[in-house]
Amino acid sequence: MKDIKAAVVEQKEGKFNMKSLKLKDLQPNEVLVEIKGAGICHTDLTARDQSYDVPLPMILGHEGSGVVKEVGSQVKKVQKGDHVVLTYGSCGTCRTCLEGTPQYCEKFFDLNFGGERLDSDEEAIDQSKEEVHSRFFQQSSFATFSIATERNVVKVTKDAPIEMLGPLGCGIQTGSGAVINSLKPTAGSTIAVFGAGSVGLSAIMAAKICGCQTIIAVDINADRLKLAKELGATHTVNSDQKENVVEKIKELTAQGVDYAAETSGIPAVLAQAVSALRWKGKVAVVGAPPMGETAPIDVNEVLVWGKQIIGVVEGDSIPDVFIPRLIEYYQNGQFPFDKLVTKFDFEDINHAIEQMEAGNTIKPILTF
Repeated sequence: MKDIKAAVVEQKEGKFNMKSLKLKDLQPNEVLVEIKGAGICHTDLTARDQSYDVPLPMILGHEGSGVVKEVGSQVKKVQKGDHVVLTYGSCGTCRTCLEGTPQYCEKFFDLNFGGERLDSDEEAIDQSKEEVHSRFFQQSSFATFSIATERNVVKVTKDAPIEMLGPLGCGIQTGSGAVINSLKPTAGSTIAVFGAGSVGLSAIMAAKICGCQTIIAVDINADRLKLAKELGATHTVNSDQKENVVEKIKELTAQGVDYAAETSGIPAVLAQAVSALRWKGKVAVVGAPPMGETAPIDVNEVLVWGKQIIGVVEGDSIPDVFIPRLIEYYQNGQFPFDKLVTKFDFEDINHAIEQMEAGNTIKPILTF
C-alpha cells in the first residue's frame, strides 16, 4: 500500500479535510502518479455539493498532473519518470469508445462520478480502516499520489511546467475543444462565447487560433471581459447591464453569429445563445446545469432558421492527441492559458475554493 495525504469531502457541502490514507496496490492496467499540480474545477464543487449523485467520503480532483512513479504489468503507454496529465476515464470497449468517441463512453458516469475502479470496489483506507472513494474521474488528484488507468494518463513533454498542466485534462480542453474539435469554425467566421470563466476564456483563445474574425465574449464580470479582450475577443457584451444581449450581438454581426459556445450552464443563457445565431448557425452546449434543468427555446426558430444545438463533453477531445497539441500552442505563445491561473499550496485548498467561488480567481491550481 502507498501512504498518501489527501483532501477528503465527507459530507454534502462540506469542507475538504486533510487526511493520511493508504492507496491499495496497482492493478495491471494502472499507473501510480506523484501529483505535482491539480486544477480545481466547478465539477469538483458540483460533486461536493451533491448536485451530481456521487458517493461520499471521496477524494475529489480531476485535473491532475505529475510524474509516473510506478506502472502495472500491462501498461505500455508510459513508464516511470514520464510526465503526465490526467484526464477523464473511459472503458475502451463500449460502442462509442470503439467508434473513436471515448468522451461519450457508455460507462462515463460510473467511471468518472462513481468513485470506484471499473471492475472493483477497492478504495483508499484511512487510519481507522474506513474506506474512502478514491477514483473520481479515475484519478482523485486532490492527493499527493494518485492511481489512474493507462487510458486516462497522457504523456507530455518534460520541457513544459508540469504543475501547470492539469487543467488541460478537463476544463481547458473542454472550452478549447468545443471550438476546435466540435464547432470547427472557418477562418473569417463569427462566434460568441457566453461565460468568461476558464472554459469560456479557453474557447476564446481557441477561436483566435481558428482565425475567427469576430469573437464576442459575454459575461457579467467586467474584469473577466477585459481579460477576454487580452486573450483574443474582438468585442465584449456585459450581460449585467441593461442592453439586450441578443440585439447587441446582432448589431455587431448583422444577422447574428455563425457559432456560439454556451459555457455558463444557465438555461436562459443557452436560449440567448440560440437566438443570437444567424441562419444555419451552430451552438455548442458546454456548461452543465443541475440535472433536470430545461431551457426556454423557440423550436420554430431552430427549425425555420436551420440552427443546430450540439452537446459537447470534454471538448470532443481524444486526450492523447489534443492535450499535447494544446501544450504546443502554449509554448508557441498562441494559447496563454497561464493567464487564467492562480497557484495555491495544496494545504490551502479551502481558501483556494473560497477565492474561486468569490470570483477572485479563474482557475486555481493546487501545487505540491
